[in-house]
Amino acid sequence: MPFRHTRKLSVLAFIAALLGQPSPAVAEEPAAQSKAELSGADQGRYLNDLKRLHQTQDERKALLAQCNRLLDTYALRASYQVGQAQRQDLLYRISISAPGELLVREEIRAAQGTPLAVRNQRVAVFGVDPFVRYDCPASGQTCILRNPQDGSPLITIVRDHAGAEELAKALSFLIRNVQKN
Repeated sequence: MPFRHTRKLSVLAFIAALLGQPSPAVAEEPAAQSKAELSGADQGRYLNDLKRLHQTQDERKALLAQCNRLLDTYALRASYQVGQAQRQDLLYRISISAPGELLVREEIRAAQGTPLAVRNQRVAVFGVDPFVRYDCPASGQTCILRNPQDGSPLITIVRDHAGAEELAKALSFLIRNVQKN
């Protein structure tokens, strides 16, 4: 008698597992739809929202303003670096320096009286994949956005996955825009 009960439960569990698993064709379809939406109507809506937010009709100006606003919002400040010996503000600005080239300006300001250090990095965007990748290590206090040319660190912000994702998205759109002209 106990064997029949166990057998019925295992058959029910097996059937539930089969019914709970979508077929491979069904599982792939929503991903393809979401990619199509992101490449079409969602892109237009995103760009229109940015133009409205930054009160301009120029996509490039709206994207630059959005990138720089996000860089201000998610800047790595000395106040976030609790427990570190050399705390410093790490600030960035993005601009267009030449056709097909972004200029990333990095300012480092130490917490205690050390002078300001400035570094400019030019990023040629022609011929590169416009998708900006980022890492937010679990053990650190920062997220790092990668240079689309070679994958080297380009921008360091405070550890915030949503902020890094939004900044990478805006920067990717900006690179695509600069690649067009």
